[in-house]
Amino acid sequence: MVSQPRRSYSNATIAALTTLARGGCYYPGCNVPILRLIDGEPFLNLEIAHIRAFEDNGPRPEEGLDIRGRNSFGNLILLCTPHHKLVDGPRSGEFPVETLDSWKDARESEGINALAGLTDLTEDKLASMIQEAQYELVERLEPALDEFARTAPELAALLRTSPGKSPTPGFTGSGCPRTQSACSAAHLAT
Repeated sequence: MVSQPRRSYSNATIAALTTLARGGCYYPGCNVPILRLIDGEPFLNLEIAHIRAFEDNGPRPEEGLDIRGRNSFGNLILLCTPHHKLVDGPRSGEFPVETLDSWKDARESEGINALAGLTDLTEDKLASMIQEAQYELVERLEPALDEFARTAPELAALLRTSPGKSPTPGFTGSGCPRTQSACSAAHLAT
């Protein structure tokens, strides 16, 4: 039996995407947020989408792109479910690689430009730096979150589960918040 390639995203890649997404869906003008509370539990509200197809017969395939390249940070964006279905569905021809790359550039450019002066910056180093910055931010905010919890406990709980709460991002490899007891594949569809 031949094993199928798997969609696999490191915690660092997920942390970089969620940080550089600046809070929402990459589709221009969409304001759907990254996280959503449902019955007090935080859920990832967006899906990881591939700019160049993950599957050989998917939308926007690129011949010769290996599995690592298909799952790399540079080939991924976050989309809300309706926009993901639009971009990868029957109208996928209206959304070429160049369009999705421009969305990624527009959404991430501010954060990437802030890092422009760094030398020898690899994708892994960038993701690690973002992860560490998130960790430090949450550590500094912890006293304020304690105070905030007195008046808005649900929101304070959500902020505490955001990426950066621990040395690894607040999302498991599947992209689901750690505090979530069960996570279906639907939370991070392809």
